[in-house]
Amino acid sequence: MMENINLPQHYNYIGVFLSLGCNLSCSYCINHTVGLNQKRKHLNAQEWIDGLNRIKNPKSLPISLQGGEPTIHPGIFQIINGVRCQTDLLTNLQFDPKKFSAIVDPAKFSRELPYPAIRVSYHPETMDFMLYAKKLEFLHNAGYSIGFFSVNHPKYKKEIEFAQNYCMEKGLFFKTKELLAIYEGSIYGEYKYKDSCFSKTLKTVQCRTSELLIAPEGDIFRCHHDLYNKKMPIGHILDPDFDIENKFRKCDYYGQCNPCDVKIKNNRFQEFGHCSVEITEISET
Repeated sequence: MMENINLPQHYNYIGVFLSLGCNLSCSYCINHTVGLNQKRKHLNAQEWIDGLNRIKNPKSLPISLQGGEPTIHPGIFQIINGVRCQTDLLTNLQFDPKKFSAIVDPAKFSRELPYPAIRVSYHPETMDFMLYAKKLEFLHNAGYSIGFFSVNHPKYKKEIEFAQNYCMEKGLFFKTKELLAIYEGSIYGEYKYKDSCFSKTLKTVQCRTSELLIAPEGDIFRCHHDLYNKKMPIGHILDPDFDIENKFRKCDYYGQCNPCDVKIKNNRFQEFGHCSVEITEISET
């Protein structure tokens, strides 16, 4: 019998990486910013269900199934239907929406938060917008909480504006997100800790997270950098005795932080100013 996992009150996000693989390949993918080891073991559907059902989270804090692309997991439908709590899905919508709607009840993605539960990433570099707009429109009309999210890449300004206008006319949700990268010599993104990423100099810090991040093999990590690079897991979702220690931890990789961890962004209530981590005691390594 595994113990429940209780979340600290300040936790803002639960990221469940069912796979780090993806059926698209975008040059500016955030997952590749600080390394990405895709050759990982994967929990099967029942293991995910058993592990995720341990988490005691409030209704306002859904579990986000993501990747990579989470829908390439062979047990994706079993996982979605087997997890008891409210669920979000981050996807590129490569799957058949009619099959999806026949298996998954829209109520599974119903919760009271000011943004869609199914968040479809639109990447002009690798996607035909109209093809995916029709898919999204089908699921929207079927009652799913769903919308487009696109990285605001300067190279694809025209394509993004077209998609934005189309969605506005059709009553579909569309939102742009900051590009978090170095592009043509400029750093894009707003970061709380200015020298925390894209730096050649590493420093030692104390860091505390506000997110529960679970890798494909079930290991739990304190940040995206550690998860992608498989460094210093702090537990495992199937460890019967695992519990979250809400504490600062030493890190020697400040300077190579993943931008997702240190950017200034909205929290889950869409209040701007949130950062996923709190960093103190910055010193030279």
